[in-house]
Amino acid sequence: MARLVTLRRALFVPEGLRRVVLGTSSQTRNFATKGKRKSKSDGSESGEENTSKKDLALQQALDQITSQFGKGSIMWFGRSEAPKNVPVVSTGSFALDIALGCGGFPKGRVVEIFGPEASGKTTLALHVIAEAQKQGGYCVFMDAEHALDSSLAKAIGVNTENLLLSQPDCGEQALSLVDTLIRSGSVDVVVVDSVAALVPKSELDGEMGDAHMAMQARLMSQALRKLSHSLSQSQTVLIFINQVRAKLSTFGFGGPTEVTCGGNALKFYASVRLNIRRVGFIKKGEEVPDMQQSLRHLLV
Repeated sequence: MARLVTLRRALFVPEGLRRVVLGTSSQTRNFATKGKRKSKSDGSESGEENTSKKDLALQQALDQITSQFGKGSIMWFGRSEAPKNVPVVSTGSFALDIALGCGGFPKGRVVEIFGPEASGKTTLALHVIAEAQKQGGYCVFMDAEHALDSSLAKAIGVNTENLLLSQPDCGEQALSLVDTLIRSGSVDVVVVDSVAALVPKSELDGEMGDAHMAMQARLMSQALRKLSHSLSQSQTVLIFINQVRAKLSTFGFGGPTEVTCGGNALKFYASVRLNIRRVGFIKKGEEVPDMQQSLRHLLV
């Protein structure tokens, strides 16, 4: 209160007396500057102290994780011993390997090859198998469609005597076999032909015309959740061949007119998605020995 009265009086006194009470402007600025410097130094010291506490707490957490889950359960990304470049299996096409950006299909990942009928999806998968066999790897062809042509495989260069073939009865059996083979860590390439043919057992046991809402999508989602970890450990290339269906709900509205089978889980788990379709035939006179294909790389 006494200070307030003094300030009020200073407003009505001469300049000299006012300086005595309030001090000069330079003194006021010096006082403010000292306060700022002091607060700045206090902030830097407290920041360093907080950083050291965070480092200590992080190291304790890392030690606890290592002791509980084992060495390698968590690591610094740039300091780890993991290979920086993912190993690949060639597709058999130099142009496609370049377009993929990594030299082929990456090991330990999921690959989806989809497109309309007779577009060369199985042919491309057999080329990958042939390239893996040249490197001395073991390959598996899961023929869910029961339609693999051995003469076509031999013509492409596949060693059919060293190719494991399975023709499962239902989708659950096919994916269980795939899981067992991948967990063994001895298989380089597994091809599932096709996702649309992975029929759930309950659908096979039911009657024609029974409604089975999204059973195949749930089956694929559950299988991919289990397979993703074992794939990275075994360095196996898992190739799913998929079909496309017409999407009637978007006709005339500018949306996609085709949709793949098996739900959306495969789209999320696939590291590479290839949209393959026929664009024409290569003619030699009256003969049509080959066809031209168009490949669209969707995701890596």
